[in-house]
Amino acid sequence: MRLLKKLQWLLIKDQFIFNIYNKNMITKAMILAAGFGKRIHPLTLERPKPLLGIGDETLLSNTIKFLKLFGVKNVVINVHYLEKQIIEYIEKNKFQLDIKIVKEKEKILDTGGGILNAIKNFSNESFLVINPDTIWSSNYFKEIKLMEKMFLENKRKKCSLLVVNKKKSFDKFMKGDFSLENSLINRNNKNKLNYIYTGVQIIHPDAFKGFTDKVFSMNLIWNKLIENKELHGLESHNNFFHVSTLDIYNKLKKKF
Repeated sequence: MRLLKKLQWLLIKDQFIFNIYNKNMITKAMILAAGFGKRIHPLTLERPKPLLGIGDETLLSNTIKFLKLFGVKNVVINVHYLEKQIIEYIEKNKFQLDIKIVKEKEKILDTGGGILNAIKNFSNESFLVINPDTIWSSNYFKEIKLMEKMFLENKRKKCSLLVVNKKKSFDKFMKGDFSLENSLINRNNKNKLNYIYTGVQIIHPDAFKGFTDKVFSMNLIWNKLIENKELHGLESHNNFFHVSTLDIYNKLKKKF
């Protein structure tokens, strides 16, 4: 708990310095919060994973506050599993942001389908997509700002991921998802997949052109972009704390 409080204090302190020297160009974000959290059973049988506690925060509140301090003004949150709990939590806590809830009513739409279902809320603007399973801190500010700068400088970019070497993961059982070469992400050599997706990406709506399915994984978008050598990446140098399993969650609770 002391560590999380220290990170929160640094988050507030760094915000003032960060905002002086860096003007945000991307002010909209989406938080993915519709999942079932099956790997955290039995804790998620009666509570959605984003509402699990870490220190004095929940995974969701930590992510919202992180986005707010980064400079995001508008947030979309997709919900499905135990949606009422998340909606009531947002209404009760008043995060002083423009937050819109997008319900996936009949069935969960997976990561890609969930984003596509909410994409009309972003007009034709680039936006952040963030996973609340990662414990975000101000240490990520400069890296995301650099990723944003590189993304917007190239008007043809459709998607960019913040990735981290698996050696920096708190969960040592996490396998690599990608290779990163010359700022491009690939999966060419299965023996060299040393990078993990941190849980934050920048997307332009053009990345979804041609996709009409309602339910699909974001991996389909990434794979198409990889084929065209259009999936960009930036390496994070932060230690990676991610709530991946029940065992890891219990260990992170003791750490934070």
